[in-house]
Amino acid sequence: MGTDVIMLASGKGGTGKSTVSVLLGAELAARGRRVLLVELDSGLRSVDYIAGVYGKTVYDVEDVLSGRCETGKALVESPLYRDLYVISAPYSGGQIRADALEMFIKVVGPVFDTILLDTAAGMGAAFQAAAGVANRALLVLTPDPIASRDGHIVCDALIQAGCSDIRLILNKTPSRLDDCGVESLDECIDTIGAQLIGVIPQSSDMRKAGCSGKPLSPRGKSKAALRAIAARLCGETVPLVIR
Repeated sequence: MGTDVIMLASGKGGTGKSTVSVLLGAELAARGRRVLLVELDSGLRSVDYIAGVYGKTVYDVEDVLSGRCETGKALVESPLYRDLYVISAPYSGGQIRADALEMFIKVVGPVFDTILLDTAAGMGAAFQAAAGVANRALLVLTPDPIASRDGHIVCDALIQAGCSDIRLILNKTPSRLDDCGVESLDECIDTIGAQLIGVIPQSSDMRKAGCSGKPLSPRGKSKAALRAIAARLCGETVPLVIR
């Protein structure tokens, strides 16, 4: 089996996509997979902080794709999560070219079991480049009307780009859905048009992980949800607990 290349996308910003990218990568690594997380959100860098590699990175993905440095020099293993390696986005500027990203994936593919591509919000150059190389896509969205509408547009764009294996992660899910303006998760799923792979509850645990780079509580519901999503991505049959 070849390398599993998974892009993580969203329509609007603020869905927690980058936090999910890091923590899902950590769960896949905990299952014995060698994981590379590539941040493609140029100018809005955050993965390095969440993964605990802030201050340890010298080169970024733009340096690699432009040929300014070898891939190995930009790779940093997370001190928080063994076997999770990160290549950060540049702090400013940078351009993600589809041809360069495709060549990069061919070079590093044999070294990793899973490559996660954390794209920018929306459907810009990073999104288009990732869609051209990914064999699977995860839509990370919040359960609200705006995210659902935008998610439907993104889902259609992925299908048009040739990515048919699309799964939905509903993140920041509160206990009361009417607070989000929707009646049920089914309403979100039907609007977006992608098969649900997991629901991550709204929690202070996830907020702390995203804001301070701290691992999740090992017995928390968010940890359990991400562990289950990782298992499903690895082909295991795990019951989907909605609430």
